[in-house]
Amino acid sequence: MGRVQDKVVFITGAARGQGRAHALRLAQEGADIIAVDICEDIASNAYPLSRQTDLDETARLVEKLGRRIVARKADVRDAAALKAAVAEGVSELGKLDAVVANAGISPLGHQQSAQAFIDAVTVDFIGVVHAVEAALPYLPDGASIVATGSLAGLATATTDNPALGPGGTGYSFAKRNVASFVHDLAMVLSPRRIRVNAVHPGNCNTDMLNSDIMYRAFRPDLDNPTREDAMSSFPATSAMGNPYIEPEDVADSVLFLVSDESRWVTGMQHRVDSGGYVKKRPQQPAF
Repeated sequence: MGRVQDKVVFITGAARGQGRAHALRLAQEGADIIAVDICEDIASNAYPLSRQTDLDETARLVEKLGRRIVARKADVRDAAALKAAVAEGVSELGKLDAVVANAGISPLGHQQSAQAFIDAVTVDFIGVVHAVEAALPYLPDGASIVATGSLAGLATATTDNPALGPGGTGYSFAKRNVASFVHDLAMVLSPRRIRVNAVHPGNCNTDMLNSDIMYRAFRPDLDNPTREDAMSSFPATSAMGNPYIEPEDVADSVLFLVSDESRWVTGMQHRVDSGGYVKKRPQQPAF
């Protein structure tokens, strides 16, 4: 028996990166998956987003583990599309036990318009709300909701740097609000013992980090920095000296929060950030 044996989990942004890692880790421990992803680009976001082939690969890998999956193309900004995907998944898989609201973008760039701010907020925060809204009618008492935040939502001087443009400001705003949403929703749903938690990664080895726009963010001193150039600066966000964590590191935390092992854990801001927060936070005043 796996740690989430026969649970059904709805995951957004599941085509690649952290979302795929969550789907596979949960499937390894016995879960069936409802997976959605946008599978197309957003104009303000400088790096390519997932494609249908990526979502198909997630489905193949879950099925290879002997678990069932319902995979659908859906944009988290579209509440109706998410509701339809969840309804189809529940119809096929029979129930829903948890939601992992993971989808996110990082539309950085000092030349971006205000649309980048709006896109970051509507994907990274409103998309979380839409995912929870779609799942909530099906969730039983004792269910689990997990949202993906970011170190950038907990610490200043990250993506809120004006040099990173409106999209960076929007990213920080969205992730701050994910933390607040989790905190208050945990109280709202506590009578039903539905726990609500957030995971807050630091740098994570995904397509978002491995992009030209991120390399420029970490090496603004260079005109066209490469990944190799950025590698020397990535550890600046860590207290432990590593340049990034792996998606699987976050997936292990998501597994715990979806499993019954965390049945009394709610409203938690769970950082997987190599000490990035404790490195940046203001020290407590002396008394």
